[in-house]
Amino acid sequence: MAVTEFTVGGPNEGPYGVAVVGGEVWTTLVHAGVVARLSGERIDLEAANARPCVIVPGPDGVPWFTRSGDNRVGTPKQSFEVPGSPYGICAGPDDAVWFTLMDTDHLGRITVDGELTTYPIGTSGAFPSMITAADDLWFTLNQGNAIGRMTTSGEVTTYPLPTDAAGPVGISAGAGGVWFVEILAGQAGRITADGTIEEFPLPAGSKPHAVVATDDGGCWITLWGAAALARLDAAGNVIEQIGLGTGSEPHGLALDTDGSVWVALERGSVAHIQP
Repeated sequence: MAVTEFTVGGPNEGPYGVAVVGGEVWTTLVHAGVVARLSGERIDLEAANARPCVIVPGPDGVPWFTRSGDNRVGTPKQSFEVPGSPYGICAGPDDAVWFTLMDTDHLGRITVDGELTTYPIGTSGAFPSMITAADDLWFTLNQGNAIGRMTTSGEVTTYPLPTDAAGPVGISAGAGGVWFVEILAGQAGRITADGTIEEFPLPAGSKPHAVVATDDGGCWITLWGAAALARLDAAGNVIEQIGLGTGSEPHGLALDTDGSVWVALERGSVAHIQP
């Protein structure tokens, strides 16, 4: 694997989320209130406390991202106020954008023209974190120690994790099931459509944060605590680990169309990992 780093912003601006949208790589600078393209464009959100976090391709072909600091979701050109602190975000199966509201135990749905609906997840104090879409919406309950599933009409099913106090964060739907990671337990997990959960150990102290499923049934995972990236096969085995350097603090990651991977490093860069 070849690793290439691209400096984005200043050393304290904190690249956090990353997405590939229309062939362009976008990242959020969480501490600067900025979203940026790797090609050089910076878009100031004109709110120092905006804290842009997770960024994804929207159903309209433009980047959508959450702003956990000023309770907004939107695109580089427009944003909408939401009733809580948003974090995870994804394009849903219904041509709308779905997101988690961490502090209110709700999911939000917003159309590309700003029509907003919220749905309770049915569990108090669960701290919904990341979200992904298959036929339904799947999301991690970081403090609820569970995986949630919601239909587009708001019907919820909750699946408790086998490991206590696992702290699930990242989640990504893929072939054969939905991958997720447990930052406190140091494990990866996969849940199938019938609710069956498997857990797989990761290197000690790795603190996995984000995950993206791959076409072969496996996944890539950022190991925040180990300053590394790991690749798992469809059986849950770690088949590769790539060091990203001391203090790199890898967070968000995205899969490109050619199978390469982009990783946001909070130390001030975005890394591109190519076969």
